Amino acid sequence: MKLLKDIIYGIRIVEIKGNTNIAVESIAFDSRKINNLSLFIAVNGVSQNGHHFISDAESNGACAIICDEIPENLKENITYIKVLNSSESIGVIASNFYDNPSEKLKLIGITGTNGKTTCATLLYDLYRLMGYKTGLISTVNIKILHKTIQSTHTTPDAIRINELLSQMVSKGCTYVFMEVSSHALDQNRVSGLSFDIGVYTNISRDHMDYHPTIDHYISSKKKLFDNLKNNAIAIINQDDSFGLEMARDITARTFFYGLAGDYDFKGKVIENNITGLSIEIDGFEMTSRLIGEFNAYNLLVVYSVAKSLGEESLTILTILSNLKAPEGRFEYIISPSNVTAVIDYAHTPDALENVLKTLKDLKSDKEKIFTVFGCGGDRDKGKRSMMGEISSLYSDQVIITSDNPRSEKPSDIINDIISGIPKTQASKVLSIQERKEAIKVACEMADSGDIILIAGKGHEKFQIIGKQKFHFDDLETTIEIFKQIQQ
Repeated sequence: MKLLKDIIYGIRIVEIKGNTNIAVESIAFDSRKINNLSLFIAVNGVSQNGHHFISDAESNGACAIICDEIPENLKENITYIKVLNSSESIGVIASNFYDNPSEKLKLIGITGTNGKTTCATLLYDLYRLMGYKTGLISTVNIKILHKTIQSTHTTPDAIRINELLSQMVSKGCTYVFMEVSSHALDQNRVSGLSFDIGVYTNISRDHMDYHPTIDHYISSKKKLFDNLKNNAIAIINQDDSFGLEMARDITARTFFYGLAGDYDFKGKVIENNITGLSIEIDGFEMTSRLIGEFNAYNLLVVYSVAKSLGEESLTILTILSNLKAPEGRFEYIISPSNVTAVIDYAHTPDALENVLKTLKDLKSDKEKIFTVFGCGGDRDKGKRSMMGEISSLYSDQVIITSDNPRSEKPSDIINDIISGIPKTQASKVLSIQERKEAIKVACEMADSGDIILIAGKGHEKFQIIGKQKFHFDDLETTIEIFKQIQQ
């Protein structure tokens, strides 16, 4: 239980109607979760405006309302607080309600288009194996010490984040590694959090169904670094074309990393094959089970963060060399007939190109690359043709299939992808709508030594068709098909 006056400390208040010296037992921005002694925060969200549900919150017993506009008809015994921006206020309110948990541990936030999950997960595993009590908030899952909680968003809402951080503090966690999405930054889900380190990986086209322009996408990412405190650290990929933009006018101590220059943290790929990487980092050579140049950047991020937090180079690299990639990130299996299937979450043009370039470098001239992928429905349509073109340029055979079509017709999505394929590459392209059948055909067509990339879903164990979610696991399906072919 907290006093309202303590919960609202630090938010930009315009007007107060009522008493702030009252007890609050819970906070919520969903009126259905409101009961007696609840604070309701009316947020103007993407799909719904919380101000339309103030009356529901009042009826459910709310003791106080945070809003951008105070209702005309005020209810007795309810305190109304008008703020400049309720969306911005919710993070601060949630932090106050849970006793500012981000200030009681080391919080590392990682943003960028690609690499967030891999970097956050590797850091969690590294620090756990170094003996620290750690937490993880990622796309794949949430971890509090060894306990795993299913994740529903790359970055949860502000109340949920603080609730999780509070639980982590109570369990003794000293380090928490967190993916920070552009949606979360734009929607102020991480406002009120105190990040010790902000990491920038890269930017390529993604989420253009949400962001009106690429500039809006970039500026959303930059908010993480603009809001870092003076004593915080920014770790930025200077090889990326937007790296210097992320660092512009920020007050945090800034370190740069990359493979192409003499940066604060520098790496060099020595060898890259299907079994892993050999990479030099700050003069030390290490091997890794991770594959591809893009993972060299991820390893460099992990090293840079750990060094910035005071860990010894040899300790970091020794443990890091034995870590594996998160589920669905360049995860591969080899069939009895020596066909390699790679399962990867690549769902953007840049990520797909990175994976395919890596596979092309790994194979011999005689071996072929089969690519099976689709694009999600009700999402950025502009990337579909781009991914179609990329798949055709780097693959020997492309099978375009369904991903998560949602409300769109799978055939329409497939046609959008095909529209980007040059006529000179069209002969190598098939379309098979049913995803399992598409994977099966690729497995049957492949010969010994060939590589099949199954892209787009990675760790996801479902397909969303219409409004229904069906079980579907790319890895599980591929293993099953390999067994059937062998029989």
